[in-house]
Amino acid sequence: MKDSYLFISDIHLGLQSAAAEKRKERLLVNFLKFAQGNAKELYIVGDLFDYWFEYKRVYQKGFFRTLTALQDLTESGTKVHYLIGNHDFMHGNFFSDEIGIIMYEEQVETVIEGRKFFVAHGDGLVKNDYGYLVLKKILRNKFLQKLYSIIHPDIGVSVASNISKTSRDYTSKKYYGEEDGMLEAAKDKIDEGYEFVLFGHSHSRCNIHYNNGHYINLGWWYDAPCYGIFKDNKFEIVDWK
Repeated sequence: MKDSYLFISDIHLGLQSAAAEKRKERLLVNFLKFAQGNAKELYIVGDLFDYWFEYKRVYQKGFFRTLTALQDLTESGTKVHYLIGNHDFMHGNFFSDEIGIIMYEEQVETVIEGRKFFVAHGDGLVKNDYGYLVLKKILRNKFLQKLYSIIHPDIGVSVASNISKTSRDYTSKKYYGEEDGMLEAAKDKIDEGYEFVLFGHSHSRCNIHYNNGHYINLGWWYDAPCYGIFKDNKFEIVDWK
C-alpha cells in the first residue's frame, strides 16, 4: 500500500569507478522498485548525478536502468519530485516530458499530512557563502547554458565532469558548523514555522530536533546509502542495504 513519503539525496551517479557505480545503481534501482510499492511521493533532494548536462536532442550516456526505473515509478502512480542540486543543475525538459518527474530549480515549500515541510538541496542557503552564490548565478544562467550547448557533447560532458569535481572540492572544504552552516539555516526556517526542514548537499546525515521542528540532512550514498521516510506523522532516516 502506498502510504509513505520517501526522500533521497546526493546519490552522485558517475562519481566513482565503473564497478562501484554498477553496485550503487543496483542499490538505487532496487530502492526505486521499493518506492513503487510503498511511496505516495518521492522527493529527490538534488545531486542524483555527479554531473548532468542535457542537450536539446542528446542526453548523456549511462544509467539507463535508473531512468527506466524512474519512469516505471511515475507510471505506477507515485509522484516524483526532483530538486536540482549543485552538481546536476543543467537539466532541460527530458525528465519532465519523457519520464513525468516534477522538476524544481529552487526549494519546495509544502504540507504533508498536515505538517509544514521546507525541502531544498541546501546549496546557497548558508549565510555568508557569497562566492558560491555568485558562481551559482553564473552556472545557472540560461543564456550561458545555451551557449555551452553549442560545444560537442563529448567535450561538454567532460568539462561538466571537471566543473562537478571543482564544486565538490569546494563543498568538502566549506565549514558547515552551527555559527555559519546548514544547521543555522535550518533553524531559521524552523523559526519561520516549518516543522520539518530537509537538506542534502553537505553530506552530513542527521535528524536534529530544534524547538518545534526537525532538521534532517539525508547524507549521501558514497559510503552509507539511506533514505528518509515520513509516515504516520513521524520522520525517520533508514539505511538502504
